[in-house]
Amino acid sequence: MNWSSALPTFLITLREGVEAALVVGIVFAYLQQAEQQKLHRWVYLGIMTATLASFAVGLVLNMGIQGLQTSDLLYAPVFKQLFEVGLGVIAISMLSWMLIWMTQQAKFLKSEIQSSVKNALGDDNRAAWGIFSLIFIAVFREGLETAIFIIAKFQTGWTPVFGAIAGLSMAVLVGMLLFKWSIRINLSQFFQTMGILLLLIVSGLVISVFRHLDAAAIAYSHISPNFLCPTQTTSCILGTQIWDLSTILPDRQFPGILLKTLFGYTQKLYLVQAIGYIVFWIIVGGLYFRSLEQPAQLKSTNKAKINPS
Repeated sequence: MNWSSALPTFLITLREGVEAALVVGIVFAYLQQAEQQKLHRWVYLGIMTATLASFAVGLVLNMGIQGLQTSDLLYAPVFKQLFEVGLGVIAISMLSWMLIWMTQQAKFLKSEIQSSVKNALGDDNRAAWGIFSLIFIAVFREGLETAIFIIAKFQTGWTPVFGAIAGLSMAVLVGMLLFKWSIRINLSQFFQTMGILLLLIVSGLVISVFRHLDAAAIAYSHISPNFLCPTQTTSCILGTQIWDLSTILPDRQFPGILLKTLFGYTQKLYLVQAIGYIVFWIIVGGLYFRSLEQPAQLKSTNKAKINPS
């Protein structure tokens, strides 16, 4: 079994799981402080329901892919590749947005959650529903991102699922270390490191999306004689081939397969893929690294206001 394909889902599930664990831990701590332990069961219900909902969405998406693979419809091969493209685009969008948003909102996360819990506790009739909704949305959001990413990488088999289970287990352990055993962890450094790894993984999805789009075009050209792919290249819509390292660093053997599963390395890279990769790093990478600089800028601004020269 190729365990290298489990690494991306392990890292993503670990990061997303720790985010969810922070929300759950803060809610538990506030309920304990407010002496509302009777609402703990609604926290557990929210976690369980959101986990099941995420699993159900992943199952439905996987059934869609499997159905297209086994379909006898003429355009089924085209639709399968386009389905993979859609999943990849959704995964890239959700993970990129959540990465940037979480980085910008991290310093306000605790106060916002405590405010939401306090508002929910202000009305006895809706306290249970408010706590359940808060936990469900937090856990389901992270679970949905992970489920879509796993399905987008599912062509490598069931191994990514094992990586997700390991990442979720590690995230639970981190949550227990923080809130049950009060062990100090540098969460800022953790999220920054995981954020860079996540950017590398998601940028690899960009290359994969273009590969599936090209496969859809090739499949369509085999069906429709009016749609012709260029005969001078091995791709249909990806343009000129930049490199072919299949004999030096094949992406189905170690270490190429590790680079492929983690960072989207491909033994054959084309012009459109390279442009898409660079554009992703300019836009999403630029926004992410600027969001890392904002807290330091705010801190220096506050110091200047306190100690004017």
